[in-house]
Amino acid sequence: MVQPGRNGTTRFGVFELDPRSGELRKAGTRIRLQIQPLKVLTALLDEPGAVVTRDELKRRIWPEESFGDFDHAVNVAVAKLRAALADSADAPRFIETLPRRGYRFIYPVNSPTESHDGQAPDSSAPNPPPPTLTKSNRFPKQAAAASIALIAAAGVFAWWFSTRKPHVLTDKDTVVLADLSNTTGDSVFDGTLRQGLAVQLEQSPFLRLISEERIQQTLQLMGQPPDARLTPEIARQLCQRTDSTAVLDGSIAKLGTQYVLGLKAVSCINGDVLAEEQVTADSKEHVLKTLASASSNLRWRLGESLGTVKKFSSPVEQVTTPSLEALQAYSLGRITMIDKEDHEAALPLFERAIQLDPNFAMAYASLGMAFFHLSEERSQGYFRTAYDLRDRVSERERFYIEAHYHEYVTGDWEKAREVYELWSQTYPRDDIAHLNLGNMYLHLGDFDKARVQAGESLRLLPGDCLSYGGVVGSLISANRLDEARETIREAQAKKIDCLHLNYGLYELAFLRGDIAGMNQLAASFATKNTLEILPVQAHTAAYYGQSKRARDLFQTAINSAGQSKKQEWAALLEVQAAQTEALFGYHELARRHASVGLALANGSDVEGAAALVLAMIGDTALAQSLIEDLADRFPNNTLVQFDYLPVARAQLALDRKDPSKALQALQAAVTYELGDMDRGNTGYPMFLRGQAYLAAHQGANAAVEFQKILDHSGLVLNDPIGALARLGLARADAASGSTLKAKSDYAAFFSLWKNADPDTPIYQQARSEFASLK
Repeated sequence: MVQPGRNGTTRFGVFELDPRSGELRKAGTRIRLQIQPLKVLTALLDEPGAVVTRDELKRRIWPEESFGDFDHAVNVAVAKLRAALADSADAPRFIETLPRRGYRFIYPVNSPTESHDGQAPDSSAPNPPPPTLTKSNRFPKQAAAASIALIAAAGVFAWWFSTRKPHVLTDKDTVVLADLSNTTGDSVFDGTLRQGLAVQLEQSPFLRLISEERIQQTLQLMGQPPDARLTPEIARQLCQRTDSTAVLDGSIAKLGTQYVLGLKAVSCINGDVLAEEQVTADSKEHVLKTLASASSNLRWRLGESLGTVKKFSSPVEQVTTPSLEALQAYSLGRITMIDKEDHEAALPLFERAIQLDPNFAMAYASLGMAFFHLSEERSQGYFRTAYDLRDRVSERERFYIEAHYHEYVTGDWEKAREVYELWSQTYPRDDIAHLNLGNMYLHLGDFDKARVQAGESLRLLPGDCLSYGGVVGSLISANRLDEARETIREAQAKKIDCLHLNYGLYELAFLRGDIAGMNQLAASFATKNTLEILPVQAHTAAYYGQSKRARDLFQTAINSAGQSKKQEWAALLEVQAAQTEALFGYHELARRHASVGLALANGSDVEGAAALVLAMIGDTALAQSLIEDLADRFPNNTLVQFDYLPVARAQLALDRKDPSKALQALQAAVTYELGDMDRGNTGYPMFLRGQAYLAAHQGANAAVEFQKILDHSGLVLNDPIGALARLGLARADAASGSTLKAKSDYAAFFSLWKNADPDTPIYQQARSEFASLK
């Protein structure tokens, strides 16, 4: 039996019954109800979830009366009660009729024990009809019989619960989350409640909300602005266009000091209400907590198992924040960073959220993402804080924070992969988990798994550009160029046009030597993605030996990054330019670029590339200092430990004329040297190993390493070492005494560099070597 709260009331939804005063209230407003319907309601609430027979109602409500048409009296009382509750016999929310048996109260019942400050009950999990099936036993001699009856009744209830549980949605359905209507006059609820509800619902491994990225894509197809308000009508059109099943919308209204929240799931096919919840918050401060409770109940009503609802329903203080104002700032920040792609403008919004709630873990994580290209140090600092607060978040947010912490702070790609794998297993319908897991596999060199995970993300989010880019990137890295080309054609047939697919088109054009195609694509990039395409063009120019053009393009890109206040990006471009100058033999230019880059930033990528450059130009002392700093600061960083440090140490050993030690240093790089090193020295372990074998006069072994680079052209792409590997192969064949083959290899290199700047030092050296062949 449900026991009343301290004030004697029993609550269900927005209704509250005080059996002592005989009053029924809806959102604080008294509802007129005659005595007999009130007694029927009291009887049903005494045993929610249990069948109350018509005979029991007669005994409890009309014990002394005898009349011929008792059935009519019960029917009238129940009809009046349903009218007061706005309930329906055909689609009951509160009172279910069991023909020839009786009635059952099916709505979750809360019996709050109010605190002295009037705080609303804390209920973050749904409350399905509880199995209160027997009354208290008054006499000891009836205890055994009562126990037997209780066991039998529990079996009946278990059968009832399994058959009664709603299955409105399946785990294959998707839903669109609309904006909630706000009639309170308080703007703090605008957009904020949708963000709070989204985070609550995203805890569910059962429900899958259409992503904000896909909503924007679909809005554009509808001729709507990307930030259009998702009214019920627009949301329903979105639902239909995305082949979703339902729209989730709701409202908030104010009644006196209370707030009434309504949530409902509506079929986007016929507009039928599939499930709904209506709850009351005693004050503005309790709105988010009440919203969390309602969302949990709605999840159960939509078909999610009670077990997963309870397991994945963290309290609102953990999932988001108890502060409406902090959530509002956070919501605006996410819209600015993701929807508008303006990271810099999002910073003050996330900072405001943290000022209002210093324990807002996801606001710190979002700041980490916003600072990613602006300041590596600040980005990592915010990710660390989010990681320290990870016990205050939901399960899904914990995955997000831990994965990004290991990816961007410790740099431990294997650990990040483990977290992404667990995330994708726990939330198999979360496209972000699959997409990021695919990126990890790409970095670690498992291109088949990378393609599968990107493909799964694309299946969950059809038409998503990032997912298409992940599939194409993994195919190109594996040299499956025809499949990559076909995938792009498939996307183009669907009118999908974005930066990531254009990258794929550019790479395919490069791999088939289509200069005109690359120039055409670069021109199309320039309208919206100038900063992204300039470094790509610079590397391509360097690949073909056009050192002056590469120098100019790098400098333009550096200037553009500086003007955009992307200091980390500018620093990385400086050391990339330095690397090209060092490879070509322009040591002073290389030293100048490396110095500027190190003055701008000291992140792992900048120091890692600079260490190799300084070793290549003979500045061994500074190179050794950077190596020691990298080893000390990034002990678990995959890119540092398995790429930057081995190649820099190998180059220092070559400077000391010790090829055997260089080969020994490069052993650490073997594990991941055929992976996409993500802005790192992709292919450089093989290139340095080839140089070491040449220095050791082992031409055949050197040829194997240089050929390995040429065989993985889809991985190395337009990095200058892809061209210089041909020169290395020529030198290796010459060292092995294969003069005819060496001449052929030199000719292939000169053909590739037919438009190279003739005064480039390494080009002149190659010409001299070729001339000396007999």
